[in-house]
Amino acid sequence: MTHRGSRVLHVGSLSRVEGEGALHLTVQGDAVTEARLRIYEPPRFFEAFLRGRAHTEPPDITARVCGICPVAYQLSACAAIEDACQVTVDPRIQELRRLLYCGEWIESQTLHIYLLHAPDFLGCDSAIELARTHRAEVERGLRLKQAGNAILELLGGRAIHPVNVRVGGFHRAPSPLELKPLAQQLRRAADDAWETVRWVAAFDFPDAEIDADFLALASPGTYAIDSGTPAVLRADGRSETFPMGDFPNRVREEHLPHSTALHSRLDGRRHLTGSLARFAISGRQLSHTAVEAAREAGLGDPRAGAVCRNPFRSILVRAVEVVYAVDEALRIIENYQEPQRPYVEVPPAAGTGHGATEAPRGLLYHRYLLDAEGTVTDAQLVPPTAQNQGAIEEDLRRVAERALNERTVDDDAQLTQLCERAIRNHDPCISCSTHFLDLTVERRSTS
Repeated sequence: MTHRGSRVLHVGSLSRVEGEGALHLTVQGDAVTEARLRIYEPPRFFEAFLRGRAHTEPPDITARVCGICPVAYQLSACAAIEDACQVTVDPRIQELRRLLYCGEWIESQTLHIYLLHAPDFLGCDSAIELARTHRAEVERGLRLKQAGNAILELLGGRAIHPVNVRVGGFHRAPSPLELKPLAQQLRRAADDAWETVRWVAAFDFPDAEIDADFLALASPGTYAIDSGTPAVLRADGRSETFPMGDFPNRVREEHLPHSTALHSRLDGRRHLTGSLARFAISGRQLSHTAVEAAREAGLGDPRAGAVCRNPFRSILVRAVEVVYAVDEALRIIENYQEPQRPYVEVPPAAGTGHGATEAPRGLLYHRYLLDAEGTVTDAQLVPPTAQNQGAIEEDLRRVAERALNERTVDDDAQLTQLCERAIRNHDPCISCSTHFLDLTVERRSTS
């Protein structure tokens, strides 16, 4: 593919991601000298909405940030408020929260695998086209998503923007008898989750490697979902953890001219959250079933420290995480003991609270400053996509430059398609990050 002088290419919108944005590539010869993921979706001002509200309100308000991952926002908010008020919930309530989160992981990861990401590997322009050519597979994906939704509906009151979550726990806790139908549905879902791993393992994955530090929660003895300590795995293999209260000092946000979303850097470096980071940092804590699924998928042995840095293979890790979430949900239901009360009291108190959970797309951090009456005087939400933007931009630059150097794309249409695939690898939630694809390729002559 050769062009002389400057060249600009516009593509109207990126399909199969949540939100709107644009990509600007500067190409000089076969070198991509700059890649800018320009998010132009208007800021949504949720942090401003939270100021002046009672400390009991953030879980219901922040659930509206995202219709796909509302539980992540609710439970991160609960964790931060409870931290500010120095309240610890009953372990049985925490297990119920984890079960609710498993439901969100199942439905959200399955949505991305089947309806947003798989079409890229199978030559389909949309999930509708995929349903025509791979009907049985899409039906399997919908069954899996229904299993996740069933958990959300029972524990959350409804699948979208759950209403049963509150600071301190739940408005109502289910009885063991009510959970039995979920267990039956999840046993069937376990087979579908395994078939999902086998299905995506047969996809053709381009070679790629992301050069960024990984950031995810870690929790002793378990694969972190609903709680944990921030853990870092550097690109050079070094690792460390740091207290949750240090998050604002370690992960710094800044405005960039080309985006309405804040960009975040970890200790001044690009970092990536999400499935690849979780697998690298906590893969040893996966259940036996999920470990076997990872081996079968060709990801290596998590118990031996396997790490995947190819973003195109992130769909494999998501499939393994679905296996784990189904397995974990069944474990919680089997051992469930109804708490004496569905919540603990969280009286107002002056303080600063920090909380984070693992949304399907990555670590989601909340910080709240409360006065003595429990009024929110300041709030900070740091979603995964805002943290991932720098790593996504560098990933796009590398993928595009490699394609140009190796002549694997013949024209700008193919280059655009490749860039769209690279973005969907990371499953960005652009609306969440603005507190794609309009593509511009600028070509500069080498003479």
